[in-house]
Amino acid sequence: MKVKAREEEKLSLTVNQQEKKTMTTDSKQTKNPRKCKQPINEESPLLPNQRGCDEQAVQEFNGASFAGAVFNLSTTIIGAGIMALPATMKVLGLGVGIGMIIFVAILTEASVEMLLRFSKVGKVVSFGGVMGDAFGKAGKVVFQLCILVNNLGTLIVYMIIIGDVLSGTSSTGVHHAGVLKGWFGEHWWNGRTFVLLVTTIFVFAPLASLKRIDSLRYTSALAVALAVVFLVITAGIVVIKFFYEGISMPRFLPNLSDIASVWNLFTVVPVLVTAFICHFNVHTIDNELEDSSLIQPIVQTSLALCSSVYILTSLFGFLLFGDSTSDDVLANFDTNLGIPYSYLLNDIVRISYALHLMLVFPVIFYPLRLNLDDLVFPSSRPLVSDNCRFALSTIGLISVVFVGANFIPSIWDVFQFSGATATVCIGFIFPAAIALRDRHRIATRKDKILSVFMIGLAVFSNVIAIYSDAIALLKQKGPRSKLPSNLP
Repeated sequence: MKVKAREEEKLSLTVNQQEKKTMTTDSKQTKNPRKCKQPINEESPLLPNQRGCDEQAVQEFNGASFAGAVFNLSTTIIGAGIMALPATMKVLGLGVGIGMIIFVAILTEASVEMLLRFSKVGKVVSFGGVMGDAFGKAGKVVFQLCILVNNLGTLIVYMIIIGDVLSGTSSTGVHHAGVLKGWFGEHWWNGRTFVLLVTTIFVFAPLASLKRIDSLRYTSALAVALAVVFLVITAGIVVIKFFYEGISMPRFLPNLSDIASVWNLFTVVPVLVTAFICHFNVHTIDNELEDSSLIQPIVQTSLALCSSVYILTSLFGFLLFGDSTSDDVLANFDTNLGIPYSYLLNDIVRISYALHLMLVFPVIFYPLRLNLDDLVFPSSRPLVSDNCRFALSTIGLISVVFVGANFIPSIWDVFQFSGATATVCIGFIFPAAIALRDRHRIATRKDKILSVFMIGLAVFSNVIAIYSDAIALLKQKGPRSKLPSNLP
């Protein structure tokens, strides 16, 4: 009897211990703000089963931090567009230009908020998933094609700019030596193809091989810091030049002399839209967050940070060069600025910008690879689980970008057209269309009014922008002098 009583006592203790463990586990799961997301293919952050789904995955990765997410999203936003913004001040004037930057930032925040809200209700974890939920497979495919056009074109432009800065260009018929050739003279090892090959192998390939976007948080922080370096140097040059020879007061309003100048105001819209495009990475960053409720503050913080950098860059760039500001202000940093150490400062500005683009490259490459894989292999297992497919898609896409950057001398005009088509669709037209479709009946009257306004403004302004660019291309006698062709 005593033996039986002891056995029953042990059994009771064992049951109590198991109940306590279960209660503890349930309590921990309740505290977790995000329950087991198991997205697949394009709808995943490339790291499936990351929180609460797989014990080993949780031990290795507990979720992205607020700061890391802000840096990654800010790096997605700040790309080549930062160099075109001072030219928008020349068109719009300083007052209207700064107002437009703030206005587009507010529209961007509103479109991202709607996108996230419809994602939550539809229980999808990607932009493509929301498009698929609202418009079916066709909507998802259209979105993925826009991502391919926008991101692939952007990456080729980035690599062209890097080659022009470091090695030089002859796209206008006149050769302009790059920074390396200016320092060391012309050699085989600082030729354009070799420089881009080395950059691709030792910078792009390793960074693009990371399977989580959160792994890029430190390089993204450095990329944002390099953009700030450009801003600080430009501001310093303005201050020094003010004391040396003075600076003329910039225009605060646009110069509207005829109807053509009025239509010309709309040509800056693709530039502003491109400058704030970040929608294709918002879900990926959200999926990796430790606390998914932080995504909206992260978006707001990133937009505030980038808007501040954009406003100050536009202000000091326009103050420095005035009406002679080039379509891309980097092209103005190839002459004597009229201050001591002018050429050294020029080189620092160009190198910091080239390094910035190198670090932005993998953040833009990430959604390109993800969406291409889901477009080609929609029924396959998650890309992160297939090392062979992951490696082949990475190598293939980087090779396409490398070949494009070497055989296309300048695609700045193509970049402008993509900004007026695919980019504006991703940034404004698609989120607005999802709200108007309102499959789950959650859109408010304000959402629908804002959506109609965004679509109307985007279509009207970008039709005019495309028309203006087409007329300029037809009238030009030779290649237009844009950023890649003006770098010394």
